[in-house]
Amino acid sequence: MGRDMTAQILTASSPSAETAVASPAHRLTPVAPRVYGGVNWEGLKTLYLKEVRRFWKVGMQTVASPVITVLLYMLVFVVATKGVRPGASGVPFPQFVAPGLIMMSILNNAFANSSSSLIQAKIMGTSPDFLTPPLSAFELCAGFSLGAATRGIVVGLVTAIAAWPFARFGVFNLLAILYYGAVASLLMGLVGVLTGLWAEKFDHLATVTNFVVMPLTFISGTFYSTRALPEPFRSITHFNPVFYLIDGFRYGFIGHADGDLLIGALYTGGLTLILAVVCWAIFRSGWRLKT
Repeated sequence: MGRDMTAQILTASSPSAETAVASPAHRLTPVAPRVYGGVNWEGLKTLYLKEVRRFWKVGMQTVASPVITVLLYMLVFVVATKGVRPGASGVPFPQFVAPGLIMMSILNNAFANSSSSLIQAKIMGTSPDFLTPPLSAFELCAGFSLGAATRGIVVGLVTAIAAWPFARFGVFNLLAILYYGAVASLLMGLVGVLTGLWAEKFDHLATVTNFVVMPLTFISGTFYSTRALPEPFRSITHFNPVFYLIDGFRYGFIGHADGDLLIGALYTGGLTLILAVVCWAIFRSGWRLKT
């Protein structure tokens, strides 16, 4: 009797199998992916901080080493030739060459940061670390390029502090210094992103560094005024974007420019935007990242 009553109570209190299947509460629905409105700021911040901490962790190699290189240049071109090397553009040679060396440090280090980060991720197989999270092509491009720009600016600032006792340069136009410093670091950071996406081994990276970045830097008026060049070399130099970066940056310190500042600003700014679009398109396609 007791068993029959218990069975009846359980049957009345529990839904039937058909009811359980039909009930919406018991249906298994897939979890919807997280939808980000606009920019995934948290993901972009994380990628950016990862890039910054990556070079900051080995600061002796990424920050101190370029400063030592610039100080050696100052020792050779300024101290060793003191009283022998004539001035340029109406200013003493140390004050003329110092801004060019600072800009050279910015360019080289911004390029090295993004290019080495991407090629290492591809070779070591860690690229899924930034491809798997919900990061768009824009956020990937911005994270790597801004991280590279930060390294370039940090190295440039430290280099300026280290070189000042040798050159004693002043500030003529702070806006020009800030603009060309920021554009240069961002532009070369994007060049590094493009190189890192294209390269499949470190030899490819070294090829771009030795045959593209270094020649453009050295023949852009870093150590001399381009007005002293004969034609057609003087006109050819004005097609080099690095010339306008160094020329505009130097103008901010000494108040003299070999080229047109407006053309330089538009040329370098437009080139930076073009490179940003190209890098964004490559990230979006997954070329040499997802294949």
